[in-house]
Amino acid sequence: MNRTTPIVVIAEDSRVQGKVLQQRLIAAGYDAHVGINGELALELAQKLKPDIVVSDIEMPKMNGYELCNAIKQSEELKRCPVILLSTLNDAEDIIKGLAAGADNYITKPYDIKFLIARIEDLRSNPIQDVDLESSSTIPVTLGGQVYEVRSGRQQTLNLLVSVFENAVEKNKELHRSNEYLILAKEKLSAWNTQLESLNSQLNELNSRMKRDLQAAARMQQSLLPNEPIEIPEVAIAWDYTPCEELAGDFLNYAKLDENTLGLYVVDVCGHGAASALLAVAIGRVLSTVVSATSLLVRLDPFTGKRVVTPPTTVVGELNKRFPMESQGGLHFTILYGVLDLRTKLFRYACAGHPQPVHLPKGQKAVFASGEGLAVGWVDDVEFDEFTLQLATGDRLLLYSDGVPEAMDASLEQLTNQRMLDELDASREKTLGDQVIHVREIVNEWCKPKGPLDDVSILLVEIQ
Repeated sequence: MNRTTPIVVIAEDSRVQGKVLQQRLIAAGYDAHVGINGELALELAQKLKPDIVVSDIEMPKMNGYELCNAIKQSEELKRCPVILLSTLNDAEDIIKGLAAGADNYITKPYDIKFLIARIEDLRSNPIQDVDLESSSTIPVTLGGQVYEVRSGRQQTLNLLVSVFENAVEKNKELHRSNEYLILAKEKLSAWNTQLESLNSQLNELNSRMKRDLQAAARMQQSLLPNEPIEIPEVAIAWDYTPCEELAGDFLNYAKLDENTLGLYVVDVCGHGAASALLAVAIGRVLSTVVSATSLLVRLDPFTGKRVVTPPTTVVGELNKRFPMESQGGLHFTILYGVLDLRTKLFRYACAGHPQPVHLPKGQKAVFASGEGLAVGWVDDVEFDEFTLQLATGDRLLLYSDGVPEAMDASLEQLTNQRMLDELDASREKTLGDQVIHVREIVNEWCKPKGPLDDVSILLVEIQ
């Protein structure tokens, strides 16, 4: 059957990574389809009879090796080339790929142009019938385990050549890195002399910099809630603990109109002045004051009333205004939502930020839905809107990753599960006391050095 558009089936359990790869292949002229696990990808392959399958290895229900094996055992699909995406950390990866009949390996992370070149190579050199018929089983022992390798000569050659190409590319990267190190060493030697002469000047500037940092810290403090807002429908408590004088986290809440409460937590990557300046710029456009730059509300030109901007529109506009390339490589995550004070429905968008936690009255704490790319990573990405119906007595927690990813002296993380357990254990405390409890748990966990990341906690209870 002649097809003008080649079909690619993608097996990827990460919805975000699968969607990004699908969009890039479609832009390159392919008809790409995504299965979020091996079983669904196999069903797509059986239905679409694709020109090629690109599969991640680690997936639930059916992993990449199992999917590849199933394709190669199928009379209808056995001629379909399979590319496995792997880190190639172990020789066992290659043997497993051979045993499954894989045609090609690509090392993560990969360049999309490199992947497309591999796809076209395999399409231009289809698997021959004689190669399929001549394939025989060869037992291979590795690490005390015997693998039955059934790949034909062409498939084996394709796969081993792809492994060699990956190795050559990595070797080139090492050579480039070594050249950069040599140049850096020469520059460091020259700079050392310059630094000695500049040292006295830096000492003179130190006191002035200290004053500037204090002023910047006061400016950043303005991004946090200034005064408690009396809202009969909800109670709110929060805590913000920066790990350095200038940080990248901030949070806030405000009434956007008579019936809507806006809430958000922002986490700018990194710390220091650059992250703090970006945080201030973000805070300005998240103002509740109607202006030409504010994203949260606008005035209806016909009625003169305030109109609340939907969460996905807010996050999408942030993604347009703050691309990573124009922010010196900095990006940020945000969870922004609006709570309808009449219906208690919470609508929100999640851009690379930890999912909110729902604490239903009388029940255990659970994670609400939420995923998406961080702001500034990809142009024109569409963000999903999520909803959570709250009820009287329920609590809602928004937070930064400084809580579950807090590390102890042995660099072990607090983890999401411990965070949920501590929320359940402190559920009977008052709202303010529960926030204090979570903060103290993080501080205790991070002893003796204290948290290495900013900690933001925003807790809401429906009255």
